[in-house]
Amino acid sequence: MSATAEKIASVRANIRRRDPGQEEFLQAVDEVFESLTPVFEKDPKYIEVFERLVEPERQIVFRVPWVDDKGVQQVNRGFRVQMSSALGPYKGGLRFHPTVNLSVIKFLAFEQTFKNSLTTLMMGAGKGGSDFNPRDRSDREVMAFCQSFMTELYRHIGADTDVPAGDINVGGREIGYLFGQYKRIANNFSGILTGKDLRWGGSLIRPEATGYGCVYFAQNYLAHKNQTMEGKRCVISGSGNVAQYTAEKLLQLGAVPITFSDSNGYVLEPNGFTQEQIDHVMELKNVKRVRISEYCAFSETAQYFQGKKPWEVPADLAFPSATQNEIDQEDADTLIANGVKGVFEGANMPSTNEAIEAYKKANVMFGPAK
Repeated sequence: MSATAEKIASVRANIRRRDPGQEEFLQAVDEVFESLTPVFEKDPKYIEVFERLVEPERQIVFRVPWVDDKGVQQVNRGFRVQMSSALGPYKGGLRFHPTVNLSVIKFLAFEQTFKNSLTTLMMGAGKGGSDFNPRDRSDREVMAFCQSFMTELYRHIGADTDVPAGDINVGGREIGYLFGQYKRIANNFSGILTGKDLRWGGSLIRPEATGYGCVYFAQNYLAHKNQTMEGKRCVISGSGNVAQYTAEKLLQLGAVPITFSDSNGYVLEPNGFTQEQIDHVMELKNVKRVRISEYCAFSETAQYFQGKKPWEVPADLAFPSATQNEIDQEDADTLIANGVKGVFEGANMPSTNEAIEAYKKANVMFGPAK
């Protein structure tokens, strides 16, 4: 083994020793390590840079107490990982989901470092959230949680320090509650959160950006292969912000989006979703906040598959837009067997390492989340 290979192995072992059990974070680090190994072999000085990069500048874990509609006290755990301020203030979203833990937030913050640097803007990287589950909670309960969450978070953020945004289950409603509480505590109106409503400082096309961007990447990849989006049948996972606008842009470019999903199952429109139908999905998920199965009451042609993933549907392209590790090797093999020629990731790390290897062996076009 060469001296460089020994150094790489030593760094990887040290990361695993220091962060045992943080599976999502270690998976993300391993993926980047594999990609950068040729760089390290060519110029070993970057190994030390990477060793510093994987260690967050600051990790904040805090209690979030709040009272539900029955008057019962609830306690959740809040997180903010401030990964890197090398290029500017920490920047990255907040995720509210029962699967959230320190490992998940660290992997998201780690990936955010690379994504933000590619914008060429002066933005550092961070990520945060809580294991709070907003499903089936009233508006008042969500507001109570958000206010408690911000009561602790506010001391760690600022326009020139750390600027959070939204992520899974943190949309305009939640950002509004968080921003309102920040203003009450800090007594100022400043740009400490992105993803706000346009009526109080939000940005045009902010909701569309991730989904549209993923589709534009796919469009350019196909053009490189002398292909177009026209007529391509596309399976999409998720039914939140990224999935909704992925479907919208695919439709605009002549493709045929045929699925949406959530954690309970997926809905299939065999002939593809129209704009009217996509708008209805947006109303169901963004306004009524119900399960995707409710869509079937709106459409006579829709089919709902309880407890299933959309990857079993024959298609040309796949757009995983839900959450991490939603495609494992078995799912990847199913996609490939069903004729999928391209996988373009809108979610963060939606494919396991084994799934990615399956794509490569089958020469599937692959647009990774990082």
